[in-house]
Amino acid sequence: MIISVKLFSTEDSLHNENIKLLLLRFYQYSCRIAATMVESRGSMSPGEGSLEVKKTYMFGSVCSRDPLKLLTRWLILLIFLRISFTSTDPDVEGEALIQLLRGLNDCNNQISDWNNYFVTPCYSWSHVTCRNGNVISLSLASNGFSGTLSPSITKMKYLVSLKLQNKNLSGFLPDYIANITHLQNLNLAENNFNGSIPATWGQLSSLKHLILRGNRLSGSIPDAIASIAGLAELDLSSNNLIGSIPMQLFSVPTFNFTGTDLNCSSSLEQPCVSNALLPVSTNKSKVKLVITSACGAFVLLAICAIIAYRYHYIYRLKDDVFVDVSGEDESKISLGQLRRFSWRELQLTIDNFSESNIIGQGGFGKVYRGVLSDKTNVAVKRLVDYYNPSGEAAFQREVQLISVAVHRNLLCLIGFCTTSTERLLVYPFMPNLSVAYHLRDSKPGE
Repeated sequence: MIISVKLFSTEDSLHNENIKLLLLRFYQYSCRIAATMVESRGSMSPGEGSLEVKKTYMFGSVCSRDPLKLLTRWLILLIFLRISFTSTDPDVEGEALIQLLRGLNDCNNQISDWNNYFVTPCYSWSHVTCRNGNVISLSLASNGFSGTLSPSITKMKYLVSLKLQNKNLSGFLPDYIANITHLQNLNLAENNFNGSIPATWGQLSSLKHLILRGNRLSGSIPDAIASIAGLAELDLSSNNLIGSIPMQLFSVPTFNFTGTDLNCSSSLEQPCVSNALLPVSTNKSKVKLVITSACGAFVLLAICAIIAYRYHYIYRLKDDVFVDVSGEDESKISLGQLRRFSWRELQLTIDNFSESNIIGQGGFGKVYRGVLSDKTNVAVKRLVDYYNPSGEAAFQREVQLISVAVHRNLLCLIGFCTTSTERLLVYPFMPNLSVAYHLRDSKPGE
């Protein structure tokens, strides 16, 4: 019986070719050992060599009539075949990520290490987390992409976390996300998705965190979403959603429906927002209870001190607030003149904080030029490393103090924006820039 096996590959990488060459040499070396063992036993009769094997490959051919040779060569051959074919098979998850990146319109080549030449994305691809050779997490938050969400995302069957927030993605929320059955964390906040929430997402039985804040979603909340038993966080705020809210969603530990036209209110039965903490383990709850009990007196004193401070501050605000500036008439500015902007509004005003809109930069942060919806040109200062132990209330007090400063050479504050992580001030845009800008290049004596 003649058995012929042809091995060839034209698309293997240089690394795999080197491995094949080493295996081929080991294969030939094993053949010599087997031949030596046969010679040491003596010659064989013609009847003993009843099986002839011929292997043909790109480096030549080898024949054998000895069973030991046959077994040794076939073992090496199987290893050779495994490396040849497994190394050339395309990685499904890797191709899915490449297609996803194309759909996100990465024109600026922000992600350059996603390469088809690597066997698996688990090797060294950024923004990707793997477990047991499968992609389980993809986080591309705040990378400034645009485009749509490619259907190739469904090829990552073991995906647990998908974070694509703070981008400019558009289109409808895709139904096919429901096919990612292991998905637990889905964050598509601060994008331009429109249309309704797919009812098929109710099939995501493992989903725990669903964040769709700051999009242009419309319609009502599907009842199927309320059927997700393990849902621990639901944020649908700042959308165009309308209608009633399924009662089951009010039992979700953390939810937010503010900034919508949904039927909710400040009542205890159907509130628009819940700040409840996510459930913790029983042991942690006991420890927390003990610590809270031990520190009860201290917390009570701290609350009393805060109340006293706020009362004192409010009492002081009843007095008129003036800023004395030499050469100017004293003018009182009402705090009601300040406008509080939403994060989404300023994001659209300055083109998602594009670098091309930067007109200045200093120790407190960058200044962006933008145009409001009423065609007003503004300059938006984005503060960096801002921290105040008193939180948002302290920031608003500082804004109030800035707003009462009046002088012909000082810009009047238009408004502000504050979130849990951002602090922004909005001023009118001055096309002639600042005095410092014009003095910087002036000659001595000017």
